[in-house]
Amino acid sequence: MSELIYLLTGSNLGDRTAMLDVALEEIGKEIGHVTAVSSVYESEPWGFSADEWFLNQIIVCDTLLDPGEVMTKLISIENKMGRRRLETGYTSRTIDIDILYFGSRVIDVEGLILPHPRLHLRRFVLEPLCELAPGFMHPVLQKSNIELLQMLSEPGTVNKIGV
Repeated sequence: MSELIYLLTGSNLGDRTAMLDVALEEIGKEIGHVTAVSSVYESEPWGFSADEWFLNQIIVCDTLLDPGEVMTKLISIENKMGRRRLETGYTSRTIDIDILYFGSRVIDVEGLILPHPRLHLRRFVLEPLCELAPGFMHPVLQKSNIELLQMLSEPGTVNKIGV
């Protein structure tokens, strides 16, 4: 049975727009049918300092894969696109792809926590997520995405591109 998943792509190295475009194409090929894509948003780095801001985009995908398979394929896509993971901390990257929601599943196993454990703390996630799914309920916090955004105290700067 297929499930709708919400993914966040982000890039602050190289041709950021091209990186998001390639990630979208690869997700469509490797993960499942893309059903919706948010606008692109630019935001300051979260959790570290960098000269280049991030471009971010939400991708909604209908997949037949299980969460572990999706995670493995997303890491493969990131590696193919030049992502280099460091042992600790946040850093600049060519591409980052996070699973935010996998349907309404709640999962906590080594290497995979769903929903994403910090999505409710990040304006750069919630702004584009609310563009596509403002009423979607966080299965743990029992709040809609728009409620989570309204409750957010983090002031981070997030700008919609091309408006």
